Amino acid sequence: MPRLVMKFGGTSVATVERIRNVARHVKREVEAGYDVAVVVSAMAGKTNELVGWVKEASALYDPKEYDVVVASGEQVTSGLLAIALQEMGFKARSWQGWQIPIMTSDAHGSARIAAIDGTGIIKGFTDSKEIAVVSGFQGVHQPTGRITTLGRGGSDTSAVALAAAIQAERCDIYTDVDGVYTTDPRIVPKARRLDKVSYEEMLEMASLGAKVLQVRSVELAMMHRVPTYVRSSFDDPADPKLGTLICDEEDIMEQQVVTGIAYSRDEAQITLRDIADKPGIAASIFVPLAEANINVDMIIQVVSDNAATTDLTFTVPTADYERACAILNAHKDEIRFQDLQGATDVVKVSAIGVGMRSHAGVAARAFKALADKGINIRAITTSEIKFSVLIESAYTELAVRTLHSLYGLDQA
Repeated sequence: MPRLVMKFGGTSVATVERIRNVARHVKREVEAGYDVAVVVSAMAGKTNELVGWVKEASALYDPKEYDVVVASGEQVTSGLLAIALQEMGFKARSWQGWQIPIMTSDAHGSARIAAIDGTGIIKGFTDSKEIAVVSGFQGVHQPTGRITTLGRGGSDTSAVALAAAIQAERCDIYTDVDGVYTTDPRIVPKARRLDKVSYEEMLEMASLGAKVLQVRSVELAMMHRVPTYVRSSFDDPADPKLGTLICDEEDIMEQQVVTGIAYSRDEAQITLRDIADKPGIAASIFVPLAEANINVDMIIQVVSDNAATTDLTFTVPTADYERACAILNAHKDEIRFQDLQGATDVVKVSAIGVGMRSHAGVAARAFKALADKGINIRAITTSEIKFSVLIESAYTELAVRTLHSLYGLDQA
């Protein structure tokens, strides 16, 4: 029988009644002839509650015990869904990450999946047509036997990895939206749902601010070529919409030059003034940040008139801004900068599309359109299929709407 992995997020399982609705979605696919594994998140708000308890218990908590606590949210959901499916007359059982097992690294709180043994789940399919209900977000570090978690959004990664492990026909990610849109519909009411998006485009969208899928889950889908749908759990289980298919670029017949516009408010800008312009200075800045696990994104270097000094501007996540400034000031004698300036009232706006590969001047059109609206660009980064600009956060909505219209994404 063909195999299918279905994943349901926190809002989809927020109450027992919604869990029953999830069971009806599962029932539809089982009756269509699939062997089904369901991956579930914790009920909406529960993970935040559990994290709060950990921090209340101790500000300097043991990350191993943190994982034990926060992984319990998914355990509750998996058990409740298995009970709901049994109530409907199906054979179902819950699986925790350590029972499958989903083997991970030992980076507690942000572990990466190393391997999955899907033998037990497949045996349940073949022996008794049993539905597997899997707790997402969690795994086990086998050398220590300790429970691990995969970071926020990790249930998406659990689902795609499981689909690859059991050779599922596809992976359906159910959430509170009915697919991937050209941009945030809350900012642009004319934003359209996309029928198909390439793995590469979705990877860029996810990393640049689109909250639909966790970045690691898209990486795994692309690596293992797992066709992945983004669908809404709030559709009628008897008549669901298809949602958006994330697939190979070759499977998309007509490709837009620009597929979507993403934005991220999680940006802070740091500028170091009058740094000595000589070999090794960049390393003295970025190595300490890397050792502190601070990701640096947009980097711009400007040579001054005397060619002896330079200014360097880059961005870091907002949550790491204060820590990054402290590290740089601690290394001031080594870096030898005159002044450190920073800003947190910035936003990164990006345009993504594989069509950029074969079209010149795509970014130039955006720069002119933003200038015409009086929007100043602080930094720019580009790749083969995207470009990003850093602007003042006050202009976020205007910039997104401007670019969305510029590339014809308003049109059906």
